[in-house]
Amino acid sequence: MITEYAVTGMTCEHCERSVGEEVGALPGVTAVHAVAATGVVRVTSDSPLADDDVAAAIDEAGYELVRG
Repeated sequence: MITEYAVTGMTCEHCERSVGEEVGALPGVTAVHAVAATGVVRVTSDSPLADDDVAAAIDEAGYELVRG
């Protein structure tokens, strides 16, 4: 399953790595591709992820999930 999320605050490769590491640590996540230029984070997972879990991981990395 592939889900895309909009994230604010990413500006560089370090940002992409930080988000990738935190979201990638969620159970069931098999791949994360973050692109600072677009603010898009594409997550591949075994099953649907709870938005609150993704938001918490992105927050832990220092960024914010755009909801809605």
